[in-house]
Amino acid sequence: MIINYSITMTGENCLFTPQQIVYLAHQSHRLYCEVIQVVESRQLCWVRPLCLVDMSQEREIYPQLFAPTLLMDVRSTSDLLYPIILFQPALDTEVIPLLSQLHSPDDSINNNPIAKEKLHQFITKVWQKYPELF
Repeated sequence: MIINYSITMTGENCLFTPQQIVYLAHQSHRLYCEVIQVVESRQLCWVRPLCLVDMSQEREIYPQLFAPTLLMDVRSTSDLLYPIILFQPALDTEVIPLLSQLHSPDDSINNNPIAKEKLHQFITKVWQKYPELF
């Protein structure tokens, strides 16, 4: 299986920086995450999940005009260490509306089992699609 993603490397700096928001896309879902650290020697990205979005009603052209059908707060779940090649940088115009829909951390239910299950299902599907990267 060939993956058509490219990573821009400039000297010792990778395309992603800590605190940058990135997403991991699979089928109609996107997992938005905050970059914690890039492990360039292993081509991995340590990320903190923020929200899992079902974009099944989205369109590739002008996605900011179409609201996601499901937004799941996954901030209470575990961090991930994933191949950097799977991540895309997120645009401010798409991230700000999503983050504004999340409740404050005090309001959200800690250790939400539904959020953990949805995230687990999503990452399992990604593993199955790209086994050569893991």
